[in-house]
Amino acid sequence: MATAAARILVVDDDRASRELMAKILRADGYEIEEASDGTEAIARARSIGAGGAELDVVVSDIRMVEADGLEVLKAFRAQCPDTPVILVTAFGNVNVDDAMDAIRQGAFDYLSKPYQVDAIKLVVGRALQQKRLAAENRSLRREVQGKYRLENIVGRSEAMLQVYKTAARVAATDATVLIQGESGSGKELLARALHQRSARAAGPFIAVDCGALAEGVLESELFGHTRGAFTGAQGPRRGLFEQASGGTIFLDEIGNVSPKIQAQLLRALQEGEVRPVGANEPVRVDVRTVAATNVDLGRAVREGRFREDLFYRLDVVTVRLPPLRDRPEDLPLLAEHFVRKHAQKDGARISDAAMRLLAAHRWPGNVRELENVIARALALNPSGIVVPEDLPEALRQPQAPAAQAGPSAPLFDGRPTLAEIDRRYAELVLAETSGNKSRAAEILGIDRKTLSRLLDSGGE
Repeated sequence: MATAAARILVVDDDRASRELMAKILRADGYEIEEASDGTEAIARARSIGAGGAELDVVVSDIRMVEADGLEVLKAFRAQCPDTPVILVTAFGNVNVDDAMDAIRQGAFDYLSKPYQVDAIKLVVGRALQQKRLAAENRSLRREVQGKYRLENIVGRSEAMLQVYKTAARVAATDATVLIQGESGSGKELLARALHQRSARAAGPFIAVDCGALAEGVLESELFGHTRGAFTGAQGPRRGLFEQASGGTIFLDEIGNVSPKIQAQLLRALQEGEVRPVGANEPVRVDVRTVAATNVDLGRAVREGRFREDLFYRLDVVTVRLPPLRDRPEDLPLLAEHFVRKHAQKDGARISDAAMRLLAAHRWPGNVRELENVIARALALNPSGIVVPEDLPEALRQPQAPAAQAGPSAPLFDGRPTLAEIDRRYAELVLAETSGNKSRAAEILGIDRKTLSRLLDSGGE
């Protein structure tokens, strides 16, 4: 059932079409207003700008005599830019250029008649979701700006001092930034801080996990697509580069993208334009790019797995986030920070004995793992005082021999490398969870993909 009290304006100078659309949407519980032509809809937009009752979605025909759908779209973009506008055209009037023009001017979607009822409901539902997210974004903007200030990145070690210096210098520029660091070290937090300190802070910040999406899906997500570009592409869609216009796009796990996507990213960075899937012409974009990786891109270039020209485009300014094990003096600060963040009551703290165990741990999952451990401990202990018994078994007995399914030697036997210690510890936690990778990854504060990489390659 539709969201209660959602108000939708249906605009069409053809009475039969307008009433059919209104009937379809009323059947889902929406409150419907009707406008018999574009000028009436434009007047409604002006009334909202003057303080009148707001609308949640506008569904407008694009071919009208008095004022067409693009004029309606322009009016709503000017008076109430957070209200999604869906444009509809007759089957015989479908034009790819018109559709792309509508999307570029800010239309949420573009449908053709005769429309399918399910397709209408799906698009309107998505538009309402966008409207709700826009409202949430407004209310959270001040909180986000405070949360992601550069000053809120915790640490006083020499390694973090270098991070602060570099980030502070580059934040105000439009320079492309490459953030290098292990999984869980805080790369996205730093990327958001760079955005908030930049002249683009009022624009969008869009984060993309490039390693989590298949090539075809990632291509469409990043660059958009035209109507009919592939099965299921019922209408044109703006890609994330276009959606990030005026702001920042954060490309996480950039080292995992395919050669095809690498070539398209190079064009976006070099030419400032992207080509939607199925389109003949490129689209200009005004976006700052921040990329992140937990792999050695220089090595990937030498091994032929990553384009050298793209690497140099990304490597304008490089910020290296050190792993938590390399800045032990920051651990108490971070632990106390996470206690304040997750505590349910005032006075929460970590006991000295628990802090010693935290300090002795290698933290293969870095800051993310530490936060998960603190949050778990506080959830298990309502007193708010974290004691050793609240910590995972692997932290309480870090040098215990592994079970049969895990490593055959204690963590530190034989002067292992740091990578080997990380692998041994991952195996130890996996053994303690009886081979449950999802649970082991949760304890470590990493995802299953990173856990598999640790087990297979010794943490490299």
